Amino acid sequence: MGSLGAILKHPDDLYPLLKLKMAVKHAAKQIPSEPHWAFCYSMLIRVSRSFSFVVQQLGTELRNAVCVFYLVLRALDTVEDDTSIPTDVKVPILIAFHRHIYDRNWNFSCGTKDYKVLMDQFHDVSTAFLELGKGYQEAIEDITKRMGAGMAKFICKEGFNSFLIIHVNHQIAQASISSVFLNTEWKMLCLCDAIRLSHLQVETIDDYDEYCHYVAGVVGLGLSKLFHAAELEDLASDSLSNSMGLFLQKTNIIRDYLEDINEIPKSRMFWPREIWSKYVNKLEDLKYEENSVKAVQCLNDMVTNSLIHVDDCLKYMSALQEPAIFRFCAIPQVMAIGTLAMCYNDINVFRGVVKMRRGLTAQVIHRTKTMADVYGAFFDFSCMLKSKVDKNDPNATKTLSSLEALQKTCRESGALNKRKSYILRNELKYNSVLVSSAELSSSSSLCCLLFLLISLLTDQVTRDGRLLEFPSVHMDDGWLHKRLLYSMEAAFLIIV
Repeated sequence: MGSLGAILKHPDDLYPLLKLKMAVKHAAKQIPSEPHWAFCYSMLIRVSRSFSFVVQQLGTELRNAVCVFYLVLRALDTVEDDTSIPTDVKVPILIAFHRHIYDRNWNFSCGTKDYKVLMDQFHDVSTAFLELGKGYQEAIEDITKRMGAGMAKFICKEGFNSFLIIHVNHQIAQASISSVFLNTEWKMLCLCDAIRLSHLQVETIDDYDEYCHYVAGVVGLGLSKLFHAAELEDLASDSLSNSMGLFLQKTNIIRDYLEDINEIPKSRMFWPREIWSKYVNKLEDLKYEENSVKAVQCLNDMVTNSLIHVDDCLKYMSALQEPAIFRFCAIPQVMAIGTLAMCYNDINVFRGVVKMRRGLTAQVIHRTKTMADVYGAFFDFSCMLKSKVDKNDPNATKTLSSLEALQKTCRESGALNKRKSYILRNELKYNSVLVSSAELSSSSSLCCLLFLLISLLTDQVTRDGRLLEFPSVHMDDGWLHKRLLYSMEAAFLIIV
């Protein structure tokens, strides 16, 4: 749940952490009995615990569709990410993946750990997919097809493109192509787009945006279609839906630099040459200590690039009407701006993984309920990021301009005065935590902890993990003292 040291350092994390732990346990108990659905929901928890918690807030029909959608795209991503798969094997699978989801018997062994389990038992996902409504199936198939084709376009291993194009053209001329190469999408990719294909590296910022569109922007489009198919939301514009995906994907690419560059047997390089070539000769040079100054400048350039999508994201979220869908969409976006605020100007991105601590993640999940909360969180994290901007950074002016525009939008929303006010701790550059503007005293923090733990001890918790109103009972000093001791003991057991 979080180390005892971290909780002692950030006591305000304890309440949200306990609530999150309860909600996750509740979600685990809600796994359906049917074997294929049981596999889908248990696998969702294994590959993304926080996502599975947010999904659980959706209605059953939409929740099932989003669960399957996520697992289908996770499986597709597992194929793309597995650098041990030969390209001539990988590309046809990506291209045809949207048809495999209709095959109850199809699976493909790849990936590692939980992702290998997902791929080995993918037939369970297909079975669940085939039980969804037609509108959901069509949306998932469409996005899977577009994403698979987009991923295939960006798999341009050294020396492969020219071989592939020559090979396929020769095979077509000989009219003896295997069925997997004969499908319409594959021929169009190889013939109509052959010239572009040979140059489709992540070279320019436009390439970068295109790649992120195929692997994440289309996810935003797909989710918008699912929300609309459920008759819960109006169909959002493609441009706004795309930005929702791009903002999350670019954040992940920035955060995961070291993991991607150290991938075995071959590095994954998603940072665009147009940006990193201004600082180093090779992308992998950023991780070396002698290039620390240039590495941080490059990192800041990448973060600044991602901020261009913030305005669209805020517009998308402000138009959502269904509270559960709103939280489902808003929580990852708040996590993204928080992660960028942490990564900005931090050399540790090139030394390990920089991410929000678990307690802060729990706080975001706990506090993100309305658009006012989103405006407040974006404003607060932008303040933190702004405080870290070095005026000597090559992109300082551009970064500050983007942040000031974001803060202006948050102020003009009129929501900052209607929310529970948040500020950042005094050491803005180092303590990236959201706290109440009137920080809780140690005694009031203890009362909050006591309230939660007494609720647990007296079963004052609803079946979906929410707390009921605190019971109106007479509490004499002896009763309170005894409950306090029990609560402290329970807190210790939960923490350890």
